[in-house]
Amino acid sequence: MAVYTQVSAEALSQFLAGFDVGELVSAKGIAEGVENSNYLVDTTQGRFILTLYEKRVAADDLPYFMALLDHLDAKGLPVPPAIKDRGGREIHELEGRPACLIKFLPGVSVSHPTSAQARAAGTALGAMHAAVDDFAPTRPNSMGVDTWHPLFERCGRDLDRILPGLHDDLGFAIDEQRSTWDPHLPIGTIHADLFPDNVLMRGDGVSGLIDFYFACTDVRAFDLAIMHSAWAFDATGSHYDDDVGRALIAGYQEVVELSPAERAAFAGLAQGACIRFLLSRAWDWLNTPADALVTRKDPLAYWRRYLAYQAMDRFPA
Repeated sequence: MAVYTQVSAEALSQFLAGFDVGELVSAKGIAEGVENSNYLVDTTQGRFILTLYEKRVAADDLPYFMALLDHLDAKGLPVPPAIKDRGGREIHELEGRPACLIKFLPGVSVSHPTSAQARAAGTALGAMHAAVDDFAPTRPNSMGVDTWHPLFERCGRDLDRILPGLHDDLGFAIDEQRSTWDPHLPIGTIHADLFPDNVLMRGDGVSGLIDFYFACTDVRAFDLAIMHSAWAFDATGSHYDDDVGRALIAGYQEVVELSPAERAAFAGLAQGACIRFLLSRAWDWLNTPADALVTRKDPLAYWRRYLAYQAMDRFPA
């Protein structure tokens, strides 16, 4: 469930009065997602998404995210920019939280992507990377390689409650990744969280790329590796679909050709992606109360992926 902050009809109507979007007809909380509170809002002039940013999204980062969405929208990419109010403002406050009214995009996120859908999604990521070549603002990766060891230390020996021996095994994996991470690979603006639930599809075509709240400046191929780790495995991380993985990379390379160095580094980048999401899931697993209205995601699904990438002896395309 992803409605942490309740918004009354009266407060929402008053909020909408500052926009040229018509009057409130209905509003419904959206259960998907774990980072922010989201509402599907219908007005007399159309449909919108209201997002209230919770603790994991820093208010100071919102101008960067909004500028990125405006940039991509201007380049013709299917992204949801914020709606400006009559004063030209995109970022507001509602119920004590930073808030934005967002353009609604049609489409559905798929749980079991086909090869055709993966290829289209890979092409969309390539198009995004091409479109940000002239995007000047930067933002450090809040979940980048330098953050992994501090988060690992915060989890501590409690990691062994998830899986006996996980603390030592994961500590070794982090040290190995930090020692082999290549900062000389091409850098750019990346989405950093382009899971299937952040890509809207209509049939085999991409109708939207959403949830840019981990977007940052980092190794460009790391973005593709994150996406590959999310799309090419089932939810448990137990089954790898080579056809989907190959299609994703082929679609990406229709727009952006990976360099020999990026291809050589890809398995390591994918292992890094697994460590990043294992750590964030482990922290949530250990620190989310059992009765919380948030579904905890299994950290071990990403440990299984990590082991699978370790076993790969070739570029997965």
